[in-house]
Amino acid sequence: MSDHLPFKLGLSQSFPCSYLDDEQERLLVVLDESFYRSERFEQLLNMGFRRSGDQIYRPHCEHCSACQAIRIPTANFNKSKSQKRKFNKAKNFDLKVSHSSRENYYPLYEKYINQRHKDGAMYPANYEQYQSFLICDWLSPLYFELWHDNQLIAVAVTDNLSHSLSAIYTFFDPDYADYSLGSVMILHQIEYAQRHAKHHLYLGYYIEHCNKMNYKRQFKPLHALENNVWHLYL
Repeated sequence: MSDHLPFKLGLSQSFPCSYLDDEQERLLVVLDESFYRSERFEQLLNMGFRRSGDQIYRPHCEHCSACQAIRIPTANFNKSKSQKRKFNKAKNFDLKVSHSSRENYYPLYEKYINQRHKDGAMYPANYEQYQSFLICDWLSPLYFELWHDNQLIAVAVTDNLSHSLSAIYTFFDPDYADYSLGSVMILHQIEYAQRHAKHHLYLGYYIEHCNKMNYKRQFKPLHALENNVWHLYL
């Protein structure tokens, strides 16, 4: 797959997959420094790549092709009845959008990882991991903050590009788990995209048989990349 891509790529070693048991993960990593800027990165998003920290990558596993890049065409999106209920339930929380990371993000991230993802690769949380995963030197993300009175209860880290948004990661206070804040923050990002004429919200990858990713199926219409062509998935 990498032979026809018009830039320099590296191939990682195989390592245990974070989502599927008994599978090995391997990544294509972009080595061409000219793509590490907003305009060119958006081209790579359209080709199924993604950002983690400063690194741009795409799954390239030897024996598995379960990961599918997905995105929401925001102009065509309308909340379902279930999504309207979730959104309305959280209507008393205040949304703020920041252009820089704040010191109070990490304690919330740490609480989220250590209480919600004890079975994951990021447990236990530490500050160096947080920085290497979410902070980027060549791109300035948006930070969607959700507040309950004076308490920060959720943060969605989102790349803001010329024609699209790319959802990097959302973490929230586990004490507010009943409010479906992961879904609520995606809905806020969609509304922001619609207000600012962004064509798509990229949601990263979807794996059909991974229960942790089932929430992404709630957002329709949903496009998936297959054989380098975007098509309607749901």
